[in-house]
Amino acid sequence: MTATVRVVTVTYNSSGVLADFLDSVAAAAKTAPGVTVVDNGSRDLQATRDLVARHPGARLIESSDNLGYGSAMNVGVREGDDADYYLLANPDLIFQEDAIDLLVEAAERAPRAGALGPAIFNSDGTLYPSARALPSLRNGIGHALFSRSWPSNPWTRSYRPLPAGSIEPVAVGWLSGACLLVRADAFRRIGGFDESFFMYFEDVDFGRRIGIAGLQNVYVPAARAIHSGAHSTSERSDSMDRAHHDSAYLYLSRVYSGPLLAPVRLALRAGLWVRGRWAGRRSHRTAG
Repeated sequence: MTATVRVVTVTYNSSGVLADFLDSVAAAAKTAPGVTVVDNGSRDLQATRDLVARHPGARLIESSDNLGYGSAMNVGVREGDDADYYLLANPDLIFQEDAIDLLVEAAERAPRAGALGPAIFNSDGTLYPSARALPSLRNGIGHALFSRSWPSNPWTRSYRPLPAGSIEPVAVGWLSGACLLVRADAFRRIGGFDESFFMYFEDVDFGRRIGIAGLQNVYVPAARAIHSGAHSTSERSDSMDRAHHDSAYLYLSRVYSGPLLAPVRLALRAGLWVRGRWAGRRSHRTAG
């Protein structure tokens, strides 16, 4: 029996990229999967309605509010049709030929793989680091402090361990939520995305819980996709920076929980606050 796949994507003012996404889904598998689009209260909702209506096998779920990424994905999985796999993807992604089939083939060969992700390229052709190690306290702090000013620092290198020339599937700590093929039973086993995360780090947390469940996150570089960038957040960089730091603290405070680690959590909170203030001043200077 051929495995069934349902694609789930979350839109927020995404009509400018959605058509290319839907077209690429149809071309990335021999049997075009159905698509569930969850709209998070977009201003361009009518345009999204029109695009979905023109694509056979696509359906639209409308939310009057912005539920956040993980919560909206949960809605899409819960209210969509049953499938063996759910392909959870950003709408500004373009799948390359056979990408979906290659992910499913890799999953069928690796029964312990709970989530699988493709190689994701930026629009300029550079490889996006979509497969990473789970952030330890040391590497997480080093990456947070120096990734922008010193991209080649050793903490970021440890956090992004895969060389650009990787070919074979490999197990990693977590995979970018920009594109995840997830086994339906694995998604149900871990309860989907943690809805405490509005945006950012929900994929890190998802990957960590996949591992806790005894499953693997598997990077499949033979499958490829192009990610055009954060179209829905580009106009709100300050609020998104704050959301990123809040989510980083939420994630790390859960990993390093318990009363004995209270000083560690306090230091994390202070460090992320300082980094957020610095990033905010830097973005204002750039805009000016």
